[in-house]
Amino acid sequence: MEEFGKVGVLFGGRSAERDVSIMSGTGVLAALKNRGVDAHGFDTAERSLAELAAEKFDRVFIALHGRYGEDGSLQGALEQLGIPYTGSGVMASSIAMDKICTKKICLFHGLTTPAYRAVDADSDLSKLVQELGLPMIVKPPHEGSTIGITKVNQASELAHAVAVAAQFDEEILVEEFISGRELTVAVLGRGATAYALPLIEIRAPEGNYDYQNKYFTDDTKYLCPAPIDAVMTQTIQDMCVAAYRAVGCEGWARIDVILREHDQKPFLIEVNTSPGMTGHSLVPMAAKEAGMSYEEVCVAILRTARLKITPDRK
Repeated sequence: MEEFGKVGVLFGGRSAERDVSIMSGTGVLAALKNRGVDAHGFDTAERSLAELAAEKFDRVFIALHGRYGEDGSLQGALEQLGIPYTGSGVMASSIAMDKICTKKICLFHGLTTPAYRAVDADSDLSKLVQELGLPMIVKPPHEGSTIGITKVNQASELAHAVAVAAQFDEEILVEEFISGRELTVAVLGRGATAYALPLIEIRAPEGNYDYQNKYFTDDTKYLCPAPIDAVMTQTIQDMCVAAYRAVGCEGWARIDVILREHDQKPFLIEVNTSPGMTGHSLVPMAAKEAGMSYEEVCVAILRTARLKITPDRK
């Protein structure tokens, strides 16, 4: 497809999600090539920004996950280099990568998210059980793919969970545990034109949707569209589009939601601005339900690539 020119697919990187990113990038690269796009892989951990500039890509597809690729740092570099890129800009990428910041923005906009506290390795943890109840979730706020997350069932487990999360982040998110159905919603577009794809319900073995069950087993069940009535489906989709806009996302993202069991109330969990594109990933699954093949959704996302910062006019 000549309209795209020379395209770089950025993958790999230096985050804890490197292996997943390689799987995503490999899939996207093959899909674009199959569609006639002049696409080339570029591992940002193995090659420098100078090499990226020297490639003279007309646009890039970001298939990086986690730090140094999904957190706004690479987006800023691409703005400096003048290379149009897929996904959200510097600010939205940075906000969404920080789960604590995302929660603050969602709450400001009246969107429901689990109660939480931000702590560090030296914090007094004694009041957390009283404030948030048990069980609770402890996670590093700048990681994805369930890395560093612990479900705490007893107060005696809390210190160890915080220590695990502290291996990845200085500030740690301790969150109220919401028991219910695990859902995810892909959102495409920009601003007022953003729209949600069909809901997916995730049913993992024993409710444990961890790294292994996300990417490397076939034991997790995905129901798309999720078996939820039309009114609640629309409510959740509207909520996710509102979160997408509140954070300032564009291009594409995936928002995770828990539908609380006892009262059917939806809670926003997190916003992912560079979702997985592996064989087990959820955006391609939702797109397929909406009538788009894997290759088609890759091309559609690539078509949205642009610079987000308007240059100064002097």
